[in-house]
Amino acid sequence: MTAQLARTLSSVAVAALTAACASYSEIPIETPIRPTMDVSAFQRVLVAGFISGGTDDVDGNLETTRLLRSQLRTKSGLRVIDSDALPLMEVASEGRTAAGAAGQAPATPKDEKEMDLYSGVFANVEYWKKIGEEYQQPLIVTGTVLFTPHQRNSIVQREEEVYDSFGRRRVVPVRTYMERKGFVLTPKFIFIDGRTGTVMHSQSAREEILYNANQATPALSSYFELMDRVLPSFLSALSSQKVKGTRVLLQ
Repeated sequence: MTAQLARTLSSVAVAALTAACASYSEIPIETPIRPTMDVSAFQRVLVAGFISGGTDDVDGNLETTRLLRSQLRTKSGLRVIDSDALPLMEVASEGRTAAGAAGQAPATPKDEKEMDLYSGVFANVEYWKKIGEEYQQPLIVTGTVLFTPHQRNSIVQREEEVYDSFGRRRVVPVRTYMERKGFVLTPKFIFIDGRTGTVMHSQSAREEILYNANQATPALSSYFELMDRVLPSFLSALSSQKVKGTRVLLQ
């Protein structure tokens, strides 16, 4: 018996058993997920700031720093340090100059290739160790945030009313090829040990959202909508999270 056939028969059996019972109820359950990192050695967390780029419509550094601090205050056991965001782009540019790197890094990175020109700052152990000493050796959260406009032509399905020769109304699906516009969010979160200045863990994500070309959606609204998709993964790296679901109890 194949796995697919087994799943099909199981679903049919559950449906038949449910129908045969007088009633049933759904019980909410929560499944704990263990954190990716062990942060038990830290009592404080510093969201230091981000190198951001893509569009000038959203300050990815400021908005991401604020959002992560707010989330960590309510959803982690670490004390969040309030401070100004670090001037990471300046530090990265100085590091490139000192290393004799070829080419000038753009003031605002527009894509991932340009963003990589600044990535050396995260490997600067002495810099992060110094920051850790200044803030009593916390866990440091930093990284990059690329938020770029995006457009794509695609097939979109919509419903349309039609009437036959007798005047009877029907709703039929219609597939239309149209231009859609939106944004792509590509964050990379880097977790640094404030005691040693070394990177403990990093994780990347990519989320996109598209709207009809005639729909005017503010860039900031799209940014927060995309960040909502990314936050569960970010938080699960630091603290235990719970996935909510339901189970059916037959009576």
